[in-house]
Amino acid sequence: MKVIINADDFGLTKGVVDGIIEAHKNGVVDSTTMMMNGCSVPYAVEQAKLHPDLKVGIHLVLTWGRPLLKEGVSSLINKEGEFRLNSAFSGKEPPDKNEVYNEWKQQIEAFIETGLKLHHIDSHHHIHSWDEVKDAAITLAKEYNVPLRYADSLSEHQEILLSDTLYTDFYGETIYNDLFDAVKVTEAGIVEVMTHPGCVDEQLKQNSSYLEFREKELEILTRIQRPEWAEKY
Repeated sequence: MKVIINADDFGLTKGVVDGIIEAHKNGVVDSTTMMMNGCSVPYAVEQAKLHPDLKVGIHLVLTWGRPLLKEGVSSLINKEGEFRLNSAFSGKEPPDKNEVYNEWKQQIEAFIETGLKLHHIDSHHHIHSWDEVKDAAITLAKEYNVPLRYADSLSEHQEILLSDTLYTDFYGETIYNDLFDAVKVTEAGIVEVMTHPGCVDEQLKQNSSYLEFREKELEILTRIQRPEWAEKY
């Protein structure tokens, strides 16, 4: 079995970047995905280049902060110019598909301009799996020839998916020490584990409700060891 331990939200704040780098240097995290509209993107790029063994993908955003495009995004934003959708996007009025594609393409192009190699694509709050916008994610994965994070709604596109399944239970109240034992039960050929390690800083307190659990994740991810059966991807 191959196990990918991915840390989401790279670039959100300096504390999150520091936590992810620590979880990579002294823990089991082997990949991360960057939010190109995050508060600490330049710092994240700098740290990624200092740690070339860390695979870096993009964390496409449609539910936090502001778009990178300044025009042609009216269906994506509220009157304050921020993304109008949030983690409870299901059931909301969907945005224009072309605007989604254009904004996400801009985010990917901004990533490429950093000089980092794009490893894979996923999204903040899993919005790339939403039926109303998933076609844009599929198109971009094919266009840039990189794999896309697994979701049930994308299962018939296995040829472009990063893994056979996504393990999401290492989060919040369901964080626990026996992570690899739980992952092994899935019996999938390739498993991606979603994690969110980080150090809580003032900027994070202003931009996320997921706080102390990030530090708990960091503590566990730097303490446990990858077993022999859990091959790196």
